[in-house]
Amino acid sequence: MEWLAYLGIGALVGFAAGLLGIGGGAVMVPLLVLVFRAHGLPEAHIVHLALGTALAAMVFTSISSMRAHHAHGSVDWKIARAMSPGMLAGSFVAALIAGWIPTRPLALMFTLLVFYAATSILFDLTPRSQRELPRAGGIFSAGALIGAVSSLLAAGGAFMSIPFLVWCKVPLRRAIGTAAANGLPIAIAGTAGYVLHGLRVPDLPAPSFGFVYLPALALVVATSMLAAPLGARLAHRLPVRRLRAIFALLLYAFAVRMLASVW
Repeated sequence: MEWLAYLGIGALVGFAAGLLGIGGGAVMVPLLVLVFRAHGLPEAHIVHLALGTALAAMVFTSISSMRAHHAHGSVDWKIARAMSPGMLAGSFVAALIAGWIPTRPLALMFTLLVFYAATSILFDLTPRSQRELPRAGGIFSAGALIGAVSSLLAAGGAFMSIPFLVWCKVPLRRAIGTAAANGLPIAIAGTAGYVLHGLRVPDLPAPSFGFVYLPALALVVATSMLAAPLGARLAHRLPVRRLRAIFALLLYAFAVRMLASVW
């Protein structure tokens, strides 16, 4: 049953990512917490394991998404390279800090971030273009903030980086492609942070690599990669606006259910 649950989580995450272009951490983490808890994994580190595993899965999905957007010429590599150092730093440091936060406060922090992401999805919040891209210091700071929040949410950062880039007069199509490319450094640095901190924690379930639970990672990645193309194909046939609303409501429900389970 545990393995079937991981396969189902991967299929749901991949389908949602392909259909709505939404990173899977906001869905994956609450569901992994519920499965880990039912399977008897250590209560003190359930949320840490879910975050680390979700970020590790995002490494694989980000590569697929980045290649797809690059093939359509929608990645601005100059902007992506400029934002990457800040995202690497912010994601890595936030992952290390998250390892020290107890489960309940970390779950509450995650829930608040999911509520922000779900509200952005529900109301399709995209700011108007206001200014040019900042200089090196400003773009590093923006990347660090996006990377840190994304690491705590186990997400690719698109829900923050796309509005930021559109606000800086980057066309929406290029903003989406660039955000997809920047999901990879966030995932790599965040995973490294959760792995390094987890290696110092005794009695984690086997087989684990730090805060990455390997059976869940393998099964979630397998079905998410298969389901993502199906969601992308259906995106052109289904009422996506209505689906975005349903998905946002599901995010609210998943986050609240996870918070209740660990409290």
